[in-house]
Amino acid sequence: MKLDDLDAVLEIENEAFSDHWPRTAYEYEISENEFSTAFVAVDGEQIVGAAVSYLIFDDAQIATIAVRKSHQGQGIGSLMMDKIVQDADAAGCSTLSLEVRISNIPAIKLYEKYGFINVNIRKGYYADGEDAFLMIKPLGGQTAWVD
Repeated sequence: MKLDDLDAVLEIENEAFSDHWPRTAYEYEISENEFSTAFVAVDGEQIVGAAVSYLIFDDAQIATIAVRKSHQGQGIGSLMMDKIVQDADAAGCSTLSLEVRISNIPAIKLYEKYGFINVNIRKGYYADGEDAFLMIKPLGGQTAWVD
């Protein structure tokens, strides 16, 4: 992802999320945050997806991931997830985490497909008051956690 990509990225964010990131957040992730990996998915010349993840010591986190509505259901989200998981594994991370709206069933199904498990609820996480699931995927040979 480059600064020149931000108009398209913000279009995708506006389509996907009611409380999307502002341009300044993306500018920070691209230009200043050494722990951030920001990338786009393209179809020909068109940017059709965007994601930001963090690699911090032995943990990784998906901060945002979205696909243009016109391109959903075409495997683009899976391709972006593949990249994030591979990057986290290659960096030696032991976990990959994310928060997702409890109402976002398509995203939850995608994350479950990748081995994420729901470990907690973050009450009122989003600006509109909706709760989020905290989901974690074990990496580096871990298979699950037990109580």
